[in-house]
Amino acid sequence: MSAETTTSRSVTFRVLDAMDAPHSGRILRLRLQAGEAPSIKSLKGAEAVAVSPTGDECRVRIIGFAVFGGKPSNDRLARTGRLDVHVEELDGGGPIGLRWEMSI
Repeated sequence: MSAETTTSRSVTFRVLDAMDAPHSGRILRLRLQAGEAPSIKSLKGAEAVAVSPTGDECRVRIIGFAVFGGKPSNDRLARTGRLDVHVEELDGGGPIGLRWEMSI
């Protein structure tokens, strides 16, 4: 499955936690809100739009995965609906925080 396939399905995640990454970017703890769980492979390098509760938007690119809770896998994402990602913000709408929604 490609990132384009995932994008056409419009998967939505809610940000449960957000923190600055050690060297650059942000670490986001996400929970699947709507749509079918995409594959981990399709998420790496995918671009997403994050929207704040007040309507501010920020484009981000997923550059990797945090392994706080263990190695991310398709099974774990489908079962729990949770995922920790490392993102870089592509425009100045951030920083992304709690209760933001991210659509891929």
